[in-house]
Amino acid sequence: MAATGVPTNRTNIELPAEVSAEILQKTQEASAVMQLARQIQLPGRGVEIPVITSDPTAEWVAETGLKPVSNPGLSKKIMTAYKLAVIVPFSNEFRRDAKALYDELVKRLPNALGLQFDRTVFGIEAAPGSNFDTLSGCTAQNIGGTNTYAGLVAADTDVAVHGGILNGYVISPQAKGTLLSATDGDQRPLFINSVAEGAIPMILGSKTLLSKGAYKAGTGSSDPNVVGAAGDWTQAMYGTVEGVKIDISDQATLTVGSGSSATQINLFQQNMFAVRAEIELGFRADTSVFNLLTTPYSA
Repeated sequence: MAATGVPTNRTNIELPAEVSAEILQKTQEASAVMQLARQIQLPGRGVEIPVITSDPTAEWVAETGLKPVSNPGLSKKIMTAYKLAVIVPFSNEFRRDAKALYDELVKRLPNALGLQFDRTVFGIEAAPGSNFDTLSGCTAQNIGGTNTYAGLVAADTDVAVHGGILNGYVISPQAKGTLLSATDGDQRPLFINSVAEGAIPMILGSKTLLSKGAYKAGTGSSDPNVVGAAGDWTQAMYGTVEGVKIDISDQATLTVGSGSSATQINLFQQNMFAVRAEIELGFRADTSVFNLLTTPYSA
């Protein structure tokens, strides 16, 4: 949903600071990537961050021998702030109950922002710019059918080969069924303690989070379904500039959808108002220490 070029007038609805803070907190909770990656404060103009490409090496020395000098390999990346935004319309009835409005904002906005951020990091949506890393080109491991356990072990091994330690999985709801179906030779579930739990808190000893943003449907035998990702999340970081900014208007005309299916909402004419939420974010990672998890495409 996007606003048209029609000028907008902000209303006198004030959003308490604690509600804005809660929206940011809930956005971080709604995003699996934000829960696993490191957070940094990101200046509006962007920031240059160091990326360690090799570790220093220690050596044994004699009592009076010269101590070795070993510098780690370093490169640098620019993390740029890109704006992520969403507009949500409400009926004017929400004005009569401020608490209901605030509760609805806290419920709707974080999910929209967190989902889109995850989808972009996993390469399902295009990156907003060249200084935003995605996992779209990472090595893919098939975890479908009888390959579930072997595929997960292969991902762990590949991350280690590239110098990382696999410490976190993000799986889609579609991958959850695949993992719940995996059994050993005695037909015992591999990834849950009991069927009653129905959850997968850990895979091969590493934290596991669920995100709708980790799924992309395949298109053919050479383009499988992406159902998750695994990697060394100490080598990933995201930055925020000012948290979530909120604006409210009851005078704008909104365009819903695009192309021939686009429709317009005139807020004043239809007794509605709209809330715009936006946040400036950046993401950088050593993508060599991440693997995508896939399942075969089926028509």
